[in-house]
Order: sequence, then C-alpha cells, then structure tokens
Amino acid sequence: MVASYGKSRARKREASALEGRVIVNRIHRLILGSATIGLVLFFCLPAGAQETGEGLFKAKCAMCHGADGAGQTAMGKALKIPDLHSEDVQKRSDAELTEIITKGKNKMPPYDTKLNKEEITKLVGYIRTLAKKH
Repeated sequence: MVASYGKSRARKREASALEGRVIVNRIHRLILGSATIGLVLFFCLPAGAQETGEGLFKAKCAMCHGADGAGQTAMGKALKIPDLHSEDVQKRSDAELTEIITKGKNKMPPYDTKLNKEEITKLVGYIRTLAKKH
C-alpha cells in the first residue's frame, strides 16, 4: 500500500510537470503568434503610413546626402553631391526633384522601384524643409 501511495504521488508530480510544460508551450505560442501578427501588420501597412519624409530621408538618402542633407559624408564628398540646403537645389521645381529621385541623376541611382509616388512626394517635401534649417 505504501508503494502505491508513492507511485500515486509520482504520477501526480509527472502530471503536474506535464501540465506546466503544456501551459508554457501555449504561452510561447501565444507570444510568437502575437509577434508574427504584429510583424505582418507592420509590413502590410503602406510604407507611406509607416514613414515621414524625414524618416524616409534618413533610411534611403542620408548614407550619401548626410543626415542634415549637406552631402558632407565620405560618399557625398567623393561624388560631389550638392548640399540640399543650397539655392541650386531649392530653386528646382517639385517636378524636377521628383524626376531626379525617380530616375536618378549622375551617380545617384533611380528610386522608382524602391519608393512609391507618395514616398517620393514626402521626400521632396522634406527636402523643402531643409532650406529653412540652414
């Protein structure tokens, strides 16, 4: 009888441990599922809803043009990239800036396959704000 009592307690402990693992697995699945849903929603949102002109500039343009748009990066200096604050850049029409971003110019690659029209419009708007910051 004592032996069966010990086996009973051992079975209860095993069952309890199994329940614990099941609960932990369910929690992990819930967390993983929530994270997956969050990522799916983030990437399914239109990129324009995710980024401002400044955010797009920092993500796509700052490597060459610099965070401030002055073109004083190693790449900017090597390619003689114009300062986006300058009158030369700022006097261009929105259509000209849009075309340069879309089709590229000189060493600048085209961004028509990397950015949509709304994003390019946001970038042009952000470039306009740079004149006020200098």
